[in-house]
Amino acid sequence: MSEEAVIFIDDKEVKVSELSDQQKYLHSQLLDLRNKEASLKFQLDQVAASMSVFQNAFVEASKEVADEVLKEEGEEDEVVEKSLEQS
Repeated sequence: MSEEAVIFIDDKEVKVSELSDQQKYLHSQLLDLRNKEASLKFQLDQVAASMSVFQNAFVEASKEVADEVLKEEGEEDEVVEKSLEQS
């Protein structure tokens, strides 16, 4: 046999079956909201982890672009220097 569900109101144990209809409704709302809160926190953890992955990828891509720009500028400088030397 399973035990009857109980809640605590001001440190007093009360059986859910003894609650009024309004109290049962409000209790159900609270339980549902707690479950939603836990689910949202779980989803937020997933979002935070994904954000970290994308931020790291963005930084790496930015470094690659910066390296390419510096390399191209270096090649352009060499062409200008050679051109000046030939003048």
